[in-house]
Amino acid sequence: MNLAYICTEKLPSPAVKGGAIQMMIDGVAPFLSKNHQLTVFSILDGGLPDRETRENVDYIRFPRETYRESVQKELENHQFDVIHVFNRPKNVPFYKQASPHSEIVLSLHNEMFSDHKISEEDGKKAVQSSTKITTVSNYIKEGIVARFPEAEEKIHVVYSGVDLNSYPPIWSEEGQNIRKKYRRKYNITNKKVILFVGRLSKTKGPHLLIKAMEHIIKEHKDAVLVITGGKWFSDNRPNRYVRYLYELAKPLKNHVIFTKFIPPEEIPNIFLMADIFVCSSQWNEPLARVHYEAMAAGVPLITTNRGGNKEILIDEDNGILVDNYDRHMSFVKRIQFLLAHPEYANWMAQNARSFVEQNFEFEHVAKRLEDVYLEAFHQNSVNVVE
Repeated sequence: MNLAYICTEKLPSPAVKGGAIQMMIDGVAPFLSKNHQLTVFSILDGGLPDRETRENVDYIRFPRETYRESVQKELENHQFDVIHVFNRPKNVPFYKQASPHSEIVLSLHNEMFSDHKISEEDGKKAVQSSTKITTVSNYIKEGIVARFPEAEEKIHVVYSGVDLNSYPPIWSEEGQNIRKKYRRKYNITNKKVILFVGRLSKTKGPHLLIKAMEHIIKEHKDAVLVITGGKWFSDNRPNRYVRYLYELAKPLKNHVIFTKFIPPEEIPNIFLMADIFVCSSQWNEPLARVHYEAMAAGVPLITTNRGGNKEILIDEDNGILVDNYDRHMSFVKRIQFLLAHPEYANWMAQNARSFVEQNFEFEHVAKRLEDVYLEAFHQNSVNVVE
Protein backbone atom coordinates (compact mmCIF):
# COMPACT_ATOMS: atom_id res chain seq x y z
CA MET A 1 0.00 0.00 0.00
CA ASN A 2 0.93 3.62 -0.50
CA LEU A 3 0.53 5.28 2.92
CA ALA A 4 0.52 8.95 3.90
CA TYR A 5 0.99 10.20 7.47
CA ILE A 6 -0.19 13.76 8.16
CA CYS A 7 1.19 15.17 11.42
CA THR A 8 -0.31 18.15 13.20
CA GLU A 9 0.98 21.69 12.64
CA LYS A 10 2.68 21.69 16.06
CA LEU A 11 5.97 19.81 15.69
CA PRO A 12 8.22 18.46 12.91
CA SER A 13 8.83 14.83 12.02
CA PRO A 14 11.13 13.03 12.81
CA ALA A 15 10.82 13.91 16.50
CA VAL A 16 13.76 16.32 16.69
CA LYS A 17 11.74 18.42 19.14
CA GLY A 18 9.87 15.58 20.81
CA GLY A 19 6.14 14.98 20.72
CA ALA A 20 4.26 11.74 21.39
CA ILE A 21 2.86 11.54 17.85
CA GLN A 22 6.22 12.17 16.20
CA MET A 23 7.94 9.65 18.48
CA MET A 24 5.34 7.02 17.65
CA ILE A 25 5.80 7.67 13.93
CA ASP A 26 9.57 7.31 14.33
CA GLY A 27 8.96 4.00 16.06
CA VAL A 28 6.56 2.38 13.60
CA ALA A 29 8.01 3.77 10.36
CA PRO A 30 10.89 1.24 10.05
CA PHE A 31 8.43 -1.65 10.25
CA LEU A 32 5.75 -0.24 7.95
CA SER A 33 8.24 0.94 5.31
CA LYS A 34 9.45 -2.64 4.80
CA ASN A 35 6.25 -3.60 3.02
CA HIS A 36 4.62 -0.27 2.16
CA GLN A 37 5.52 3.07 0.63
CA LEU A 38 5.34 5.63 3.45
CA THR A 39 5.24 9.43 3.11
CA VAL A 40 5.21 11.64 6.22
CA PHE A 41 3.93 15.22 6.10
CA SER A 42 4.91 17.66 8.85
CA ILE A 43 5.83 21.29 9.41
CA LEU A 44 9.17 22.79 8.44
CA ASP A 45 11.99 23.02 10.95
CA GLY A 46 15.20 24.99 10.65
CA GLY A 47 17.38 21.90 10.81
CA LEU A 48 15.40 19.83 8.29
CA PRO A 49 15.04 20.14 4.47
CA ASP A 50 11.71 20.69 2.74
CA ARG A 51 11.86 17.20 1.25
CA GLU A 52 14.03 14.20 1.88
CA THR A 53 14.06 10.41 2.01
CA ARG A 54 15.36 8.71 5.13
CA GLU A 55 15.58 4.95 5.46
CA ASN A 56 12.96 4.36 2.77
CA VAL A 57 10.53 6.93 4.20
CA ASP A 58 9.69 10.12 2.27
CA TYR A 59 9.35 13.32 4.31
CA ILE A 60 7.57 16.40 2.95
CA ARG A 61 7.51 19.55 5.09
CA PHE A 62 5.59 22.81 4.75
CA PRO A 63 5.48 26.12 6.65
CA ARG A 64 3.22 26.11 9.70
CA GLU A 65 1.27 29.12 8.42
CA THR A 66 0.05 27.36 5.25
CA TYR A 67 0.36 23.78 6.41
CA ARG A 68 -3.13 22.38 5.78
CA GLU A 69 -3.52 24.09 2.42
CA SER A 70 -0.09 22.90 1.28
CA VAL A 71 -0.82 19.31 2.31
CA GLN A 72 -4.15 19.44 0.46
CA LYS A 73 -2.43 20.51 -2.77
CA GLU A 74 0.18 17.77 -2.38
CA LEU A 75 -2.53 15.14 -1.87
CA GLU A 76 -4.18 16.19 -5.14
CA ASN A 77 -0.98 15.23 -6.99
CA HIS A 78 -0.51 11.81 -5.35
CA GLN A 79 -2.53 8.64 -5.13
CA PHE A 80 -2.40 7.27 -1.61
CA ASP A 81 -4.29 4.13 -0.66
CA VAL A 82 -4.57 5.17 2.97
CA ILE A 83 -4.10 8.61 4.50
CA HIS A 84 -3.52 8.59 8.26
CA VAL A 85 -4.49 11.94 9.82
CA PHE A 86 -3.14 12.55 13.31
CA ASN A 87 -5.24 14.37 15.90
CA ARG A 88 -6.98 16.82 13.56
CA PRO A 89 -10.57 15.65 12.91
CA LYS A 90 -11.56 19.06 11.48
CA ASN A 91 -9.08 18.55 8.63
CA VAL A 92 -10.35 15.13 7.58
CA PRO A 93 -13.11 16.32 5.20
CA PHE A 94 -10.66 18.67 3.44
CA TYR A 95 -8.09 15.89 2.92
CA LYS A 96 -10.83 13.53 1.76
CA GLN A 97 -11.94 16.10 -0.78
CA ALA A 98 -8.35 16.48 -2.01
CA SER A 99 -7.94 12.70 -2.37
CA PRO A 100 -11.45 11.21 -2.71
CA HIS A 101 -10.27 7.71 -3.61
CA SER A 102 -8.06 7.36 -0.54
CA GLU A 103 -9.23 5.77 2.68
CA ILE A 104 -8.86 8.03 5.69
CA VAL A 105 -7.69 6.72 9.05
CA LEU A 106 -8.06 9.32 11.79
CA SER A 107 -6.08 8.77 14.98
CA LEU A 108 -6.87 10.53 18.24
CA HIS A 109 -4.19 11.13 20.85
CA ASN A 110 -6.25 13.63 22.84
CA GLU A 111 -9.90 14.48 23.45
CA MET A 112 -10.27 16.18 20.07
CA PHE A 113 -13.98 15.29 19.84
CA SER A 114 -14.95 17.08 23.05
CA ASP A 115 -17.52 19.87 22.71
CA HIS A 116 -14.94 22.60 23.35
CA LYS A 117 -12.68 21.25 20.61
CA ILE A 118 -15.12 20.56 17.77
CA SER A 119 -18.71 21.41 16.92
CA GLU A 120 -21.32 18.72 16.48
CA GLU A 121 -21.51 19.46 12.76
CA ASP A 122 -17.74 19.26 12.23
CA GLY A 123 -17.53 16.15 14.41
CA LYS A 124 -20.14 14.34 12.33
CA LYS A 125 -18.36 15.33 9.12
CA ALA A 126 -15.07 13.98 10.48
CA VAL A 127 -16.62 10.66 11.48
CA GLN A 128 -18.41 10.33 8.16
CA SER A 129 -15.25 11.13 6.15
CA SER A 130 -13.12 8.61 8.08
CA THR A 131 -13.00 4.98 7.07
CA LYS A 132 -11.42 4.02 10.40
CA ILE A 133 -10.60 5.82 13.64
CA THR A 134 -7.88 4.79 16.06
CA THR A 135 -7.45 5.99 19.64
CA VAL A 136 -4.47 5.70 21.97
CA SER A 137 -6.68 4.47 24.81
CA ASN A 138 -10.13 3.17 25.57
CA TYR A 139 -10.69 6.37 27.56
CA ILE A 140 -10.42 8.44 24.38
CA LYS A 141 -12.66 5.98 22.53
CA GLU A 142 -15.39 6.22 25.17
CA GLY A 143 -15.33 10.01 24.98
CA ILE A 144 -15.90 9.94 21.22
CA VAL A 145 -18.66 7.34 21.35
CA ALA A 146 -20.50 9.20 24.13
CA ARG A 147 -20.93 12.20 21.83
CA PHE A 148 -20.93 10.50 18.43
CA PRO A 149 -22.34 6.95 18.82
CA GLU A 150 -22.13 6.39 15.07
CA ALA A 151 -18.32 6.36 15.36
CA GLU A 152 -18.17 3.21 17.50
CA GLU A 153 -18.08 0.69 14.65
CA LYS A 154 -15.14 2.54 13.09
CA ILE A 155 -12.96 2.82 16.20
CA HIS A 156 -9.96 0.62 17.04
CA VAL A 157 -7.92 1.19 20.21
CA VAL A 158 -4.25 1.11 19.20
CA TYR A 159 -1.96 1.64 22.19
CA SER A 160 1.44 3.23 21.65
CA GLY A 161 4.78 1.67 22.55
CA VAL A 162 8.56 1.96 22.73
CA ASP A 163 11.74 0.85 21.01
CA LEU A 164 13.22 -1.58 23.52
CA ASN A 165 16.61 -1.32 21.81
CA SER A 166 16.75 2.23 23.20
CA TYR A 167 15.75 1.08 26.68
CA PRO A 168 18.16 -1.44 28.14
CA PRO A 169 16.62 -2.41 31.48
CA ILE A 170 18.14 -0.87 34.54
CA TRP A 171 19.46 -4.23 35.81
CA SER A 172 21.34 -5.03 32.58
CA GLU A 173 25.06 -4.32 32.22
CA GLU A 174 24.37 -1.68 29.57
CA GLY A 175 21.64 -0.13 31.71
CA GLN A 176 23.95 0.03 34.72
CA ASN A 177 26.72 1.68 32.69
CA ILE A 178 24.35 4.36 31.40
CA ARG A 179 22.89 4.81 34.88
CA LYS A 180 26.32 5.42 36.40
CA LYS A 181 27.34 7.83 33.62
CA TYR A 182 24.23 9.99 33.90
CA ARG A 183 24.18 9.95 37.67
CA ARG A 184 27.73 11.30 37.60
CA LYS A 185 26.64 13.93 35.08
CA TYR A 186 23.98 15.28 37.44
CA ASN A 187 26.02 14.67 40.62
CA ILE A 188 23.51 12.20 42.08
CA THR A 189 25.69 9.08 42.22
CA ASN A 190 24.69 7.94 45.69
CA LYS A 191 21.19 9.39 45.77
CA LYS A 192 17.69 7.92 45.78
CA VAL A 193 16.30 9.46 42.62
CA ILE A 194 12.63 10.25 42.06
CA LEU A 195 12.01 11.25 38.44
CA PHE A 196 9.40 13.41 36.72
CA VAL A 197 9.41 13.71 32.90
CA GLY A 198 6.93 15.94 31.11
CA ARG A 199 5.85 19.45 30.25
CA LEU A 200 6.07 21.87 33.15
CA SER A 201 2.40 22.69 33.47
CA LYS A 202 -0.03 22.65 36.38
CA THR A 203 -2.01 19.86 34.70
CA LYS A 204 1.07 17.62 34.90
CA GLY A 205 1.40 18.20 38.65
CA PRO A 206 5.17 18.60 39.28
CA HIS A 207 4.37 21.13 42.05
CA LEU A 208 2.84 18.28 44.07
CA LEU A 209 6.07 16.31 43.85
CA ILE A 210 8.12 19.28 45.04
CA LYS A 211 5.74 19.66 48.00
CA ALA A 212 6.06 15.92 48.64
CA MET A 213 9.86 16.15 48.80
CA GLU A 214 9.69 18.30 51.93
CA HIS A 215 8.31 15.24 53.73
CA ILE A 216 10.30 12.56 51.90
CA ILE A 217 13.71 13.99 52.78
CA LYS A 218 12.87 13.81 56.47
CA GLU A 219 13.02 10.01 56.23
CA HIS A 220 15.30 9.73 53.21
CA LYS A 221 17.91 12.45 53.46
CA ASP A 222 19.61 11.19 50.30
CA ALA A 223 16.46 11.54 48.16
CA VAL A 224 16.50 13.81 45.09
CA LEU A 225 13.70 14.85 42.77
CA VAL A 226 14.80 15.25 39.14
CA ILE A 227 12.36 17.26 37.02
CA THR A 228 12.89 16.88 33.27
CA GLY A 229 11.05 19.07 30.78
CA GLY A 230 10.27 22.61 29.68
CA LYS A 231 7.06 24.59 29.54
CA TRP A 232 6.45 23.28 26.00
CA PHE A 233 8.58 20.43 24.62
CA SER A 234 11.81 22.13 23.45
CA ASP A 235 10.89 25.53 24.93
CA ASN A 236 12.81 26.29 28.14
CA ARG A 237 11.63 29.88 28.49
CA PRO A 238 10.08 30.48 31.93
CA ASN A 239 6.46 31.41 32.48
CA ARG A 240 4.54 32.13 35.68
CA TYR A 241 4.09 28.45 36.57
CA VAL A 242 7.73 27.54 35.85
CA ARG A 243 8.90 30.42 38.05
CA TYR A 244 6.55 29.17 40.75
CA LEU A 245 8.15 25.69 40.57
CA TYR A 246 11.64 27.15 41.00
CA GLU A 247 10.52 29.27 43.95
CA LEU A 248 8.79 26.26 45.51
CA ALA A 249 11.95 24.19 45.14
CA LYS A 250 14.36 26.84 46.42
CA PRO A 251 14.12 25.91 50.15
CA LEU A 252 14.86 22.27 49.26
CA LYS A 253 18.17 23.28 47.64
CA ASN A 254 19.94 20.35 45.97
CA HIS A 255 17.09 17.94 46.71
CA VAL A 256 15.35 19.20 43.53
CA ILE A 257 17.15 19.32 40.19
CA PHE A 258 15.71 20.82 36.99
CA THR A 259 17.29 19.40 33.83
CA LYS A 260 15.08 21.50 31.51
CA PHE A 261 14.26 20.05 28.06
CA ILE A 262 16.11 16.89 27.13
CA PRO A 263 16.25 15.76 23.46
CA PRO A 264 14.14 12.65 22.76
CA GLU A 265 17.18 10.48 22.03
CA GLU A 266 18.49 11.13 25.56
CA ILE A 267 15.24 10.44 27.41
CA PRO A 268 15.96 6.69 27.85
CA ASN A 269 19.18 7.60 29.66
CA ILE A 270 17.32 9.97 31.97
CA PHE A 271 14.92 7.19 32.95
CA LEU A 272 17.85 4.91 33.79
CA MET A 273 19.06 7.41 36.42
CA ALA A 274 15.89 6.92 38.45
CA ASP A 275 14.89 4.71 41.35
CA ILE A 276 11.22 5.66 41.00
CA PHE A 277 9.31 7.38 38.21
CA VAL A 278 6.18 9.38 39.07
CA CYS A 279 3.53 10.58 36.64
CA SER A 280 1.69 13.18 38.73
CA SER A 281 -0.82 14.25 36.07
CA GLN A 282 -3.89 16.07 37.35
CA TRP A 283 -5.81 16.15 34.09
CA ASN A 284 -7.39 13.20 32.31
CA GLU A 285 -4.38 11.93 30.40
CA PRO A 286 -5.23 10.13 27.14
CA LEU A 287 -2.47 7.72 28.20
CA ALA A 288 0.91 9.35 28.66
CA ARG A 289 3.75 7.65 26.79
CA VAL A 290 6.05 8.12 29.80
CA HIS A 291 4.35 5.02 31.25
CA TYR A 292 5.71 2.86 28.44
CA GLU A 293 9.14 4.47 28.81
CA ALA A 294 9.41 3.92 32.57
CA MET A 295 8.23 0.32 32.21
CA ALA A 296 10.69 -0.34 29.40
CA ALA A 297 13.60 1.06 31.43
CA GLY A 298 12.67 -1.12 34.40
CA VAL A 299 11.96 1.82 36.70
CA PRO A 300 9.20 1.38 39.32
CA LEU A 301 6.19 3.42 38.28
CA ILE A 302 3.70 5.50 40.27
CA THR A 303 0.88 7.17 38.33
CA THR A 304 -2.41 8.93 38.88
CA ASN A 305 -5.80 7.38 38.26
CA ARG A 306 -6.63 9.87 35.53
CA GLY A 307 -7.91 9.28 32.02
CA GLY A 308 -6.31 6.32 30.28
CA ASN A 309 -3.28 5.96 32.57
CA LYS A 310 -4.61 2.88 34.35
CA GLU A 311 -5.28 0.95 31.13
CA ILE A 312 -1.79 -0.50 30.93
CA LEU A 313 -1.24 -0.68 34.68
CA ILE A 314 -2.06 -3.49 37.04
CA ASP A 315 -2.07 -1.85 40.47
CA GLU A 316 0.68 -3.14 42.78
CA ASP A 317 1.84 -5.57 40.08
CA ASN A 318 3.51 -3.52 37.33
CA GLY A 319 2.93 -0.12 38.89
CA ILE A 320 1.13 1.79 41.61
CA LEU A 321 -2.05 3.79 41.03
CA VAL A 322 -2.81 6.94 43.05
CA ASP A 323 -6.52 7.71 43.52
CA ASN A 324 -6.15 10.87 45.62
CA TYR A 325 -4.06 12.41 42.87
CA ASP A 326 -4.47 16.05 43.92
CA ARG A 327 -2.90 15.62 47.39
CA HIS A 328 0.85 15.70 47.73
CA MET A 329 0.72 13.39 50.76
CA SER A 330 -0.65 10.64 48.50
CA PHE A 331 2.64 10.74 46.61
CA VAL A 332 4.65 10.91 49.83
CA LYS A 333 3.06 7.68 51.03
CA ARG A 334 3.71 5.70 47.82
CA ILE A 335 7.22 7.02 47.24
CA GLN A 336 8.32 6.34 50.80
CA PHE A 337 6.88 2.84 50.60
CA LEU A 338 8.89 1.98 47.48
CA LEU A 339 12.07 3.55 48.85
CA ALA A 340 11.66 1.45 52.01
CA HIS A 341 10.95 -1.77 50.04
CA PRO A 342 13.47 -1.91 47.17
CA GLU A 343 12.98 -5.65 46.56
CA TYR A 344 9.27 -5.17 45.99
CA ALA A 345 9.95 -2.14 43.79
CA ASN A 346 12.38 -4.20 41.68
CA TRP A 347 9.88 -7.08 41.37
CA MET A 348 7.22 -4.65 40.17
CA ALA A 349 9.63 -3.08 37.66
CA GLN A 350 10.56 -6.47 36.21
CA ASN A 351 6.86 -7.28 35.77
CA ALA A 352 6.43 -3.98 33.93
CA ARG A 353 9.37 -4.63 31.61
CA SER A 354 7.99 -8.08 30.71
CA PHE A 355 4.56 -6.53 30.10
CA VAL A 356 6.05 -4.08 27.58
CA GLU A 357 8.10 -6.80 25.90
CA GLN A 358 4.97 -8.85 25.32
CA ASN A 359 2.62 -6.06 24.25
CA PHE A 360 4.08 -2.64 23.61
CA GLU A 361 7.14 -2.70 21.40
CA PHE A 362 6.83 -0.50 18.31
CA GLU A 363 6.71 -3.68 16.23
CA HIS A 364 3.44 -4.54 18.01
CA VAL A 365 2.09 -1.04 17.34
CA ALA A 366 3.05 -1.19 13.65
CA LYS A 367 1.30 -4.56 13.24
CA ARG A 368 -1.90 -3.23 14.86
CA LEU A 369 -1.85 -0.17 12.62
CA GLU A 370 -1.18 -2.27 9.54
CA ASP A 371 -4.21 -4.42 10.38
CA VAL A 372 -6.36 -1.26 10.51
CA TYR A 373 -4.98 -0.03 7.17
CA LEU A 374 -5.56 -3.39 5.50
CA GLU A 375 -9.10 -3.54 6.85
CA ALA A 376 -9.78 -0.03 5.54
CA PHE A 377 -8.24 -0.87 2.17
CA HIS A 378 -10.17 -4.14 1.94
CA GLN A 379 -13.37 -2.37 2.93
CA ASN A 380 -12.85 0.02 0.02
CA SER A 381 -12.30 -2.88 -2.38
CA VAL A 382 -15.55 -4.51 -1.26
CA ASN A 383 -17.44 -1.23 -1.67
CA VAL A 384 -16.05 -0.79 -5.19
CA VAL A 385 -17.15 -4.31 -6.18
CA GLU A 386 -20.63 -3.74 -4.76
